[in-house]
Amino acid sequence: MGTELDILPISSWLKDTSNPLLIAGPCSLETEEQAMTTAKELVKDNRVSVFRGGVWKPRTRPGTFEGVGSVGLEWLKNIKAETGLPVGTEVANAAHTEEALKAGVDVIWIGARSTGSPFVVQEIADVLKGTDQVVCIKNPLTPDVQLWMGAFERLNQVGIKKLVGIHRGFTPFGESKYRNYPSWRTMIEFRRLFPEIPMICDPSHIAGDSELIYEVAQKSFDMGVDGLMIESHIKPECAWSDKDQQLTPEALSGVLDRLVIRYARSSNKEFDNQLQDLRDRIDSLDSELLETLSGRMELVKDIARYKKENSVTALQMDRWSTMMSDRVDLAQKLNLDEFFVKILFQLIHEDSIRQQTEMMKDK
Repeated sequence: MGTELDILPISSWLKDTSNPLLIAGPCSLETEEQAMTTAKELVKDNRVSVFRGGVWKPRTRPGTFEGVGSVGLEWLKNIKAETGLPVGTEVANAAHTEEALKAGVDVIWIGARSTGSPFVVQEIADVLKGTDQVVCIKNPLTPDVQLWMGAFERLNQVGIKKLVGIHRGFTPFGESKYRNYPSWRTMIEFRRLFPEIPMICDPSHIAGDSELIYEVAQKSFDMGVDGLMIESHIKPECAWSDKDQQLTPEALSGVLDRLVIRYARSSNKEFDNQLQDLRDRIDSLDSELLETLSGRMELVKDIARYKKENSVTALQMDRWSTMMSDRVDLAQKLNLDEFFVKILFQLIHEDSIRQQTEMMKDK
């Protein structure tokens, strides 16, 4: 298990808990008119919890729009006064954090690049010490659960309890239809280790394409997230940054209308009873699977001893190729996913070879 943290649930600080947390607004604040117009449209949908707007926008390469800077904080103050919406922005260093606190920004978040630098996170934590600030932490660029967790620990150690994780995807290795690979497995593992940390999803950065935002958002609710961060711009086609992944406020409302919000619990007792029955059956089958796997590994040891006595290599490519082909064919007949079965047997085979080579070391 991971380190137990002292973190407050979102419901303890979110004014309206009738809907999941939704942070929405443009990737970047460009002009005061653009910011205010977008905010006034977003506030018409009572499902929007916080207006977001990037003030400092460090880019991968120089020469592109990197944010309006500190003047954007004044725009956020005006938006808060005009619309009543809490406001939020990203901070990338201690100086940004100090300015955001002075401006009364309600929610700040640490971006993926900054999360990947423990030095930066610690500097931000030192500034926040003694405050009651809401802080969101995006996952680092790589699927490193410990690095992500370290950021939460640093903030929690200085007394920040209103912490939220943001799953924004990871740098893809290879081709992907997404801008950032979701790696739901990483998010699930993080939540297993640290269930006390609220988690929201940023489908805009995962998708990189406004057409895919609904798909990613629904998937995230199916995974039990506590809310969303979605980029919304009054005229996405004219946006100065990330125009392809932003929705108009109207389009955002359309996406929200289609979403099915799922929860971790149900008040239906019949559902609970039926679910428990199905889970009991799964537990029983899992026990059988593990017993079968244990029996298989005992056979692997017998094979290793036999190969060792006859000076035969642990890895037999012909056998491996034939076995994989046979298992995939059987999987198809049983209506099992081919990709899943391949991954499963690759893992089983890798451990079989590991055990054989370890046994062959012994004299």
